[in-house]
Formats: sequence, C-alpha cells, structure tokens
Amino acid sequence: MTLRRRLIHNNLNSNKNRSALRRNRTPAEALLWKNLRKSQLDGIKFRRQHGIGPYTVDFYCPKYRVAVELDGAVHMNEIHQEADQKRDEFLKQFKVRVIRFENRLVYESLEIVLDAIRAELKRPALEPPLA
Repeated sequence: MTLRRRLIHNNLNSNKNRSALRRNRTPAEALLWKNLRKSQLDGIKFRRQHGIGPYTVDFYCPKYRVAVELDGAVHMNEIHQEADQKRDEFLKQFKVRVIRFENRLVYESLEIVLDAIRAELKRPALEPPLA
C-alpha cells in the first residue's frame, strides 16, 4: 500500500475510533451490514467503519468508491447537516460518492435501501475535480 493511500484510507491514528464504532454499531448498521457483508450484495465487497482522511464512513465499497451513511435523528438538525455536507465535500475530493439513508428507512424498507445502493454502484464514477 502506498504512503499516500495509507494517509487517506484507514489512517493508523483512527484505528481505535473505528474499532469502537464497529463494536458499538447501531441496530440499523447491524441490519444493513448483515446484507452487505461477505459480498452478499451482488458479489460486491463492502467494508464497515472505513476511514477516509479524518472521517469514518459507515460502509465503503472500494471498487466503486461509494460510501453509505446511515443517519439517525441527531443528523436532522442544522449543525449536523452542515457537518455532513462538509464531510461529503471532502470525500468528493477523493472521488468518493456518498449515499445517505435514515435509520428508519433501513428498518421499514430494507429492499428499497439495497436497490438504491445497487443503483448508485451502477452510476459512472465521479470526475476528478478541476484544478
């Protein structure tokens, strides 16, 4: 693994945080992970609690550079929405597309969530930012 990649993906400084997030996952994360792990979604590999720069995304597909984020009620206030937007812009610099779902949707309509993830994986990759 190159040094640049190590500085961006799963930085060693974030190992403890990512490990704690994996141990303390939300019920919605557990349910979605049950359907993504072991390449169960169309044979596509996902990672959970994957570090990209200073951020940790809930689920990440390295092949297609797609991050899946599950948002609970705390993300519905203006402060968290601004932070999420800043985070998404950072990830976009590395050609990572972010798709977000409310936890509630995972419980109520799991197949819709999985179909939306499939659709996102089929979309063309992000273009590199213009200099």
